[in-house]
Amino acid sequence: MIIGIDLGTTNSLVGTLDKGRPKLFKGEDGSSLVPSVVEFTESGETRVGALAKQSQKDNLKRTIYSAKRFMGRGLSDVKDWIKLLPFDFSESSEQMVRFKVGQRSYTPMEIGAMVLRKLKSMAESESGQTVDKAVITVPAYFNDAQRQATKFAGELAGLEVVRIVNEPTAACLAYGLDKKAFGNIAVFDLGGGTFDISILRVADGVFEVLATNGNTALGGDDFDHAIAQELANKIVEQSGWDPKTDTQVMAGIVLEAESLKRKLSDIESVQWRWMNPSLPKGQVEILITRTEIETWIRPIVEKAKEPCLQCLKDAGLKPHQITDAILVGGSTRVPLVRKLVQEIFRREPICTLNPDEVVAIGAAVQANILSGQISGMLLLDVIPLSLGIETMGGVVGKIIHRNSTIPISASETFTTYVDGQTSVDIHILQGERELVKDNRSLSRFQLRGLPPLPAGIPKIEVEFIIDANGILNVKATEIRTSTTASICVNPSYGLTDSEVEKMLFDSFENAESDFEERFLIEARVEADSLIRATQKSLLKGKELVSQEEFLQIEKAVESLQTSVTGRDRKLIKEKIEALGETTKHMAELILNQAVQEALQGKKI
Repeated sequence: MIIGIDLGTTNSLVGTLDKGRPKLFKGEDGSSLVPSVVEFTESGETRVGALAKQSQKDNLKRTIYSAKRFMGRGLSDVKDWIKLLPFDFSESSEQMVRFKVGQRSYTPMEIGAMVLRKLKSMAESESGQTVDKAVITVPAYFNDAQRQATKFAGELAGLEVVRIVNEPTAACLAYGLDKKAFGNIAVFDLGGGTFDISILRVADGVFEVLATNGNTALGGDDFDHAIAQELANKIVEQSGWDPKTDTQVMAGIVLEAESLKRKLSDIESVQWRWMNPSLPKGQVEILITRTEIETWIRPIVEKAKEPCLQCLKDAGLKPHQITDAILVGGSTRVPLVRKLVQEIFRREPICTLNPDEVVAIGAAVQANILSGQISGMLLLDVIPLSLGIETMGGVVGKIIHRNSTIPISASETFTTYVDGQTSVDIHILQGERELVKDNRSLSRFQLRGLPPLPAGIPKIEVEFIIDANGILNVKATEIRTSTTASICVNPSYGLTDSEVEKMLFDSFENAESDFEERFLIEARVEADSLIRATQKSLLKGKELVSQEEFLQIEKAVESLQTSVTGRDRKLIKEKIEALGETTKHMAELILNQAVQEALQGKKI
């Protein structure tokens, strides 16, 4: 049995299709929503889901939540979040975040696996069948490290992850938009910890993701923290005591903020009562209105606007060309968020399904597609950022460009730069900039055992293969000898909070200067290669040309060497052409001599 799982930041769900209709499995509390919370009690018991959530206030230090936000990240990536969280982090978290609970530490994948194990158990208990395979959804903007971490969490939970599906694609399946003859669909997915905007085109059952954008560090959690900060300020105004001085107290106020956010999504005002022994009167009572909360969270909500506009631009569409705008994720219940979506896409957003359940239902549909129970439907996802390798001079040779449909494979042929080179380093990069230093390093590996040939002779094919889960495999092959080396890219940690979106924005802002720098580097590399080749040829050709011609060649070499030290790309190109013209006669003489030597003693 294949199940569909929405592994969420705040809540997770699991489902299947029963006689063609979506069925979400329920936990012991009768709800299909399983809080993505894990509690480690003092007695050594591990609680997952609703029970862990219920005791969260009383056991903050030993209760881990929002683990999805830490998937595939290092400590430096999340330093701004840590001060807002009540639990501890292990000192060995630099490359991979580890939560410290007592004497033990846990990775986000282990916490995710505990939640997935709970979902697996729910499905088996209710269905009476053994569950060993799953489709798991991820934000469209999850990078390779985060996808790998999610897949690994599934394996730890005893599940074969048969497909990782982007959440927006799953949402379209849930709404049955595959039945449309044609349409451009915007999926606005704002969950607890991540934001995605994807634009898909559907035509006769084929989903094609035209573009995707978002923010891997924007979600309802940020609303809660912003509201909590303002609530703390109100407490100071009314009582004189500042709860921000106590991390544990602030963690409790964050939970209160989440509750207020939910209530004020349905009503206009709430009389909030908060009790604490540190308060002069033991409690405060404050009237909180929806208008106030909207003022507090508006700057955060507005962060979703720019990715939406960029996504439209990447898809080559105007707002009026969007036929449907779908709301996904619990945070889209906030009225201010719905107003923003309507303003951007100029239409009333679709929210007829429970936004918390949409992705899980879509995952269940995809699971049934893979099990063969549903046919006539095809999903075509895309990669969010370009992938390539480092070439000579610190330039990126892009092999697969962003927004390419996956699964996909692409290859480019490269060669060596130094005579007698017997190995090459393959440095894999992700990003939109032209230079290595401005992109994200994913992995490195070596291709060894090359024949020691002159520079430029070996032909090395580098192939990038991205599977349907968006996971990258890279293979390098020396064509002459069939020597190969390969790697499944599995970096130790992911992109920083804003790095994905920053990569895109920086690539647009710096496009002109980036290309100019790239062209300059390429001109210098070409010049250096020509200088070395000419100096090598002069050893053979010196006796074949006149002294005057020899001096002219040397002068042209010196002139090119001088130009390379400057930044005038056009001048370097001119000097390259000049040297090529000056050495043309010597090259002809060397070639004639080589032919004569080859034919010596032979009859035609």
